Amino acid sequence: MPALTADQIAAYHRDGFYIARQFFDGEETGLLRRAAHEDHQIDKRAFDRADGEGGTVRLTIWNHPGDSLYGMFARCERMVESAEALLCGEAYHYHSKMILKEPKVGGAWAWHQDYGYWYHNGCLYPLMTSVAIAVDPATRTNGCMQLLKGSHHMGRVEHQLTGEQTGADPEVVAAACERLERVYCELDPGDALFFHCNVLHRSDRNDSHDPRWSLICCYNAARNDPFKDSHHPRYSPLDRVPDRAIVETGVRRFAADDEAWIDADQAMDDRRRQLADQQARER
Repeated sequence: MPALTADQIAAYHRDGFYIARQFFDGEETGLLRRAAHEDHQIDKRAFDRADGEGGTVRLTIWNHPGDSLYGMFARCERMVESAEALLCGEAYHYHSKMILKEPKVGGAWAWHQDYGYWYHNGCLYPLMTSVAIAVDPATRTNGCMQLLKGSHHMGRVEHQLTGEQTGADPEVVAAACERLERVYCELDPGDALFFHCNVLHRSDRNDSHDPRWSLICCYNAARNDPFKDSHHPRYSPLDRVPDRAIVETGVRRFAADDEAWIDADQAMDDRRRQLADQQARER
């Protein structure tokens, strides 16, 4: 899959988002799903936020992409080139996060704009974009993302605390909901949702029996380098990698894991044979 085309970029700027279907192929997505669901560090580092509606949102955030499989997704050519085309210039990795919406317990996200938060981190302009990659199917029943089409043209909206989340001004949101189309972004694994930092978005609780995990990679324009330090990084050059690095990294990682399992199974079989031989001699 190449980077976004000129028509797709135009749709993004018109609507505030664009869904690139199968932006990542089955092999790439399969490696991501396996990595996410087998990664004990993701679960260990996850933290909870009350959603103000009786549910809890779980997520894990990291600032620097690194050399992990997740980092290859954030750094691969098609992602970086797409982000730079949307931002009209050099981009750097602002942060990534894994959203873990577990069955029956995954909480809602209140209506908000990402720039509603990031503005307070010293980013003067809304020259920022995010890409949500579906790890699991995202449907209306398991709490897929909802967007107000064209709401990024409203500019930044004031935000206030809702539960343990900071949400957009409810009065402004209510007016926007009356005037703008609400889009439910249902995604298959491998689909990528590109969305503007000022587009209003939310998600419902996951009341289904299916998980909804998603990897979200966020980018800032290099020329929008924050004027102050915050919990997300200031500009540093993004070291992009070829698209093939995703599969190469994933295959290498799981080859080592699988070899370790094979060695463990072999050791267990050897131990069973030793015990069987010992019991036979004792009889």
